[in-house]
Amino acid sequence: MLVVEVTNPAERNDMHLKQYFKDEPYGSKKEMAEYLGITPTWLGLLIRKARRPSPELAKRIERATQKLVTAKDLRPDLFD
Repeated sequence: MLVVEVTNPAERNDMHLKQYFKDEPYGSKKEMAEYLGITPTWLGLLIRKARRPSPELAKRIERATQKLVTAKDLRPDLFD
């Protein structure tokens, strides 16, 4: 998985998974799904916003993306 380092997370714009994967190499979605312990199909539903992640999964995604996609970005109803 390609890891993008952010020197100051406060300088980033709100990002969703679709934006995160826009410039990622082929296979990165499958690799991310394996890392998160979910199926690529479930990840695809999250990317398309057809489903919302659980609070725990939102936190795992935040860690996996090094806070480029935050739990608050994914679940603004639960995290402030």
